[in-house]
Amino acid sequence: MKKRTLLAAALSTAVVAGLGVLGITNANAAALNPAVAPGGNFNLSVWSLQLPVGSPGSPETISPARLQGASGYTNPAYFWTDKNDGSMTFWAPEKGVTTPNSKYARSELREMNANGSAANWTLAGNHTLSAELRIVSVTKNVAVGQVKLGTGGTSTKPLFELYYRANGDIYLGQQRSPTDGQTLHKLGNVAVGQKWTYVLNVQGNKAGVTINGSKTNYTIPSSFNPYKQYFKAGSYNQSSSESTSNGAKVKFYNLTVSHA
Repeated sequence: MKKRTLLAAALSTAVVAGLGVLGITNANAAALNPAVAPGGNFNLSVWSLQLPVGSPGSPETISPARLQGASGYTNPAYFWTDKNDGSMTFWAPEKGVTTPNSKYARSELREMNANGSAANWTLAGNHTLSAELRIVSVTKNVAVGQVKLGTGGTSTKPLFELYYRANGDIYLGQQRSPTDGQTLHKLGNVAVGQKWTYVLNVQGNKAGVTINGSKTNYTIPSSFNPYKQYFKAGSYNQSSSESTSNGAKVKFYNLTVSHA
């Protein structure tokens, strides 16, 4: 009995210290340090950050080099580490600077390559975005994860967009074609303030979306074959007004991207 107790204590200590035990890492073990910038808890070397500030039609963007590390970029209004739980926190108000193709403000990460260039991958291969998060507040609707169309054509729409609504409903918006609109698929319901997980996976012309362990599969139409893609994650508010106090606050406890 004493040996079992000592072993359990050792495993617990190792997890808290962020060591790899049974595949657990610092990020997904929720051993987040609330005293560092988001880059101290998450690998932000493969992300850039768009903020809802800047000049009209040209939001401010923070490079991966500025985001990385325990002393990396932080913004007390839009992007910071929660001092209580260490979560990477995004705030997007209803009124803010937007991109030319959107009327909605965002505090959102955009996938980048390790060399600092913008990620832009083909459908071929195995591409995965995984997250653990919770939505603290949302006025109407917020997008918390995207597979976005990159180069290859004129469309700038998302291939897939994961929405969280104010009543807790989770929807996937699937683009029907590069020139058409979205079909919405309801994937579940999680109360505001509760943690949940998602996985967005693309393999060729097949996609899988997993919410809290429950997976749904989708076919990607061949009309998207010419396009490359990239991931996005954060708080992309889906409502606009003249209010700077209403908006969507999203907290991430784990965020990983992989390609094979």
